[in-house]
Amino acid sequence: MSVTAETAVPSDHPGVDELFGLLAYGQLSAFYRLSSDAEMSPGLRGKVAMAGLAATDFEHFELLSSALSDRGVDVFEAMAPYTEILERFHASTTPSSWLESLVKAYIGDGLASDFHREIIAALPEDVREIVRESLEETARSEFVVAEVRAAIAANPQERSRLALWARRLLGEAVTQAQYVAMQREALAELVMAAAGDINNLAVLFDRLQDEHARRMEALGLS
Repeated sequence: MSVTAETAVPSDHPGVDELFGLLAYGQLSAFYRLSSDAEMSPGLRGKVAMAGLAATDFEHFELLSSALSDRGVDVFEAMAPYTEILERFHASTTPSSWLESLVKAYIGDGLASDFHREIIAALPEDVREIVRESLEETARSEFVVAEVRAAIAANPQERSRLALWARRLLGEAVTQAQYVAMQREALAELVMAAAGDINNLAVLFDRLQDEHARRMEALGLS
């Protein structure tokens, strides 16, 4: 596929395989994490909601695995460069309570989705569709917002503690995103194609912080 004014990279750009691999491991690790976090729920409703989110993440993993297979790429090989990076993020942001796990599910995963959406403009349309679908947020995320806001209403002291936790998630996520962009050359090319030039990278990360602020407001943590 040739590069056009609307497409900064061709479909066979190696950065596409890198992107799919990163997204695939992100969805797979989210599946395991959310399944585990469901055990912290004080009630069955929370367990079911978290299990639903985890199931959606696994469906997205299967979509990306299939997309990589269609490109002649083994999903496990594509994910391998990102396992340590993402596990490091999760290890440094392990929730200690049910509410922290909810905030991480909404804020942490939202930040990852926002970062990937920023580079969609650099992708050919067929690749964009796969990325969009793999990052689709479901109505079940509304449960997280309602649960956190209800907890804050019942105990206003939770607001400052959870707001601090959310800021920590932002810092860790941005640090890891910058590290990935620097370490994986082909993926970095996609990011630069979306940003336009090095000076616009700061603007890109500013937009990520703006989206973070919107999510904080939705949770009642602004």
